[in-house]
Amino acid sequence: QVQLVESGGGLVQAGGSLRLSCAASGRTFSTYVVGWFRQAPGKEREFVASISWNGGSRMYADSVKGRFTILRDNSKNTVNLQMNSLKPEDTAVYVCAADRALYGPAMTSSSDWGQGTQVTVSS
Repeated sequence: QVQLVESGGGLVQAGGSLRLSCAASGRTFSTYVVGWFRQAPGKEREFVASISWNGGSRMYADSVKGRFTILRDNSKNTVNLQMNSLKPEDTAVYVCAADRALYGPAMTSSSDWGQGTQVTVSS
C-alpha cells in the first residue's frame, strides 16, 4: 500500500498550463502503476492518464492527448502531469491512484488514492 498526496492545482486561464504532482510514500513505489483521474461537479470520475512502473508505457484519454504529458521520477517517488493548452472543460478535481496490477481506465478499481487537487480553467 502507498499513500499519495497531490499538489499543483489552481486557477488558470484557458490556454494556460499547470503541472500536477503526485507524491508517494513507501519504498516500493517504483513497482506501482500510477494513474490520474478527474471528476467534475455532477459528473462521474474519468480516466486521464497512466504510466507504467518504469515509465516505459503511457496511456492517455482521447480528450487530453497531445495536451497532457505524464512523467515519473522513481528516485523522488513522484509522478507529474504536465497540462498544456488547458480548456474550461478540464476543470475538475484531479486525483492520482496507484496499483500493482491495473493499468489505464481499469485503475478506477484501485484501492490506493490521494485526496485530490482542484484545477479550475476560466474562459
